[in-house]
Amino acid sequence: MNVGPVAACRREGARALSALQFLTRLPLPDPGWEEGRLRYALAWFPLAGLVVGGLAGAVLWLAAGPLGLPAAFAAVLGISVAAWLSGALHEDGLADLADGTGTPGRSAEQALEIMRDSRIGAHGAVALILAFAARITLLAALSPLAAAGA
Repeated sequence: MNVGPVAACRREGARALSALQFLTRLPLPDPGWEEGRLRYALAWFPLAGLVVGGLAGAVLWLAAGPLGLPAAFAAVLGISVAAWLSGALHEDGLADLADGTGTPGRSAEQALEIMRDSRIGAHGAVALILAFAARITLLAALSPLAAAGA
């Protein structure tokens, strides 16, 4: 179907908005309904990542640079912003994966059943602790670069 440039821009804008709504907690206006919108919005998922990463990076830079907060604390703030903005989508997936695959000898059906369970297990908790510790350590090590604007 051939549409004009204005209609095409509106359609793509609505799809981008759908990607941001799906992948973030940002209070955004409803773009309306379109059959298969989320499928078409996939192309805009990197934009959502750029928004989340950009805002988290800005908080890290501000905290480590102009505010002069300790690097580890600045890293915690940046990671907290990313987790909040994304609704902890990646963290939830990591915990589910660790819980489902943490014990050897489970069948694929058992692992999937565990991953669908909303409760977190020991494997998921340990995976989250280690992932956050690694991210905080690495971002804290990089924060002098962020503060210098490099």
